[in-house]
Amino acid sequence: MSRRVLVLNGPNLGRLGSREPDVYGATSYAGLVEQCTAVGEECGFAVEVRETNDEGEMIRWLHEAADGSLPVVINPGAFTHYSYGMRDAASQRTAPLIEVHISNPHAREEFRHTSVISAVASGTIAGFGIGSYLLALRALAEELRS
Repeated sequence: MSRRVLVLNGPNLGRLGSREPDVYGATSYAGLVEQCTAVGEECGFAVEVRETNDEGEMIRWLHEAADGSLPVVINPGAFTHYSYGMRDAASQRTAPLIEVHISNPHAREEFRHTSVISAVASGTIAGFGIGSYLLALRALAEELRS
């Protein structure tokens, strides 16, 4: 039986492929879902990819993960830099949580250099495009094996 894993995406990530392709690449959101699902299956995961522009919904998903001991890969999007409510929800995790970013936030505008999520995450992977998600899923598999 496959282990359930949530891949959570914050604001504007549903617009992948059309949103600033020079920064976020040409892969569509559907392409992201497809790649995460495929790599998840390779790792023995039943991956559920979700996206929201609503901070409250993201917090509810993090509560769901904590209550169900579900591992999480999360790209908080803009929430990364200021959502203390989301940070508090992520800190309640009962399974690994890996923060991902498509671009490298430290190579961008200064306001993107701070993550309120990183301190409560198992780890952070950034700057590898959609590959950041795939690396995170593989890292999750490795962490759950050990």
